[in-house]
Amino acid sequence: NISGALCISQAWPGMARTIYNDHKRFLETYLTPYPGFFFTGDGVYRTSEGYYQLTGRLDDIINISGHRLGTAEVEDVVNDHVAVAESAVIGYPHEIKGEGKMLAFLLLKCLSPGYCTAAGGGTTLAAELRELISKKIAKYAAPEYVQVT
Repeated sequence: NISGALCISQAWPGMARTIYNDHKRFLETYLTPYPGFFFTGDGVYRTSEGYYQLTGRLDDIINISGHRLGTAEVEDVVNDHVAVAESAVIGYPHEIKGEGKMLAFLLLKCLSPGYCTAAGGGTTLAAELRELISKKIAKYAAPEYVQVT
């Protein structure tokens, strides 16, 4: 049970060989971080049984109010909610802060028809998710917008 960067030790037929007009950038991005390996840019989790699970882009970072957050860590918390099947989180432009807000896209399991839009007691699913993220990460990490897709 270990997490890390997904790197490949041998070339394969369809792999990239350069970046057009910028071979130096190709070398610095994909070959320099882990000498002797091709760095894919993805995070990976390997189970004790030897199975691999991609966890997301390692460079997928959002800057929210001066805090750098990986989208994968927020998505992991959102996916822990009983009604959420899958999620994607992106930065949302802010007129003063630049990228100061977060938008979460959700695919729901819809445990019951009413749960797709609201949970019991008038509490919305979006509010439940914001509370969950506030507790597990931080209040500033809670998405301002939640879009059910």
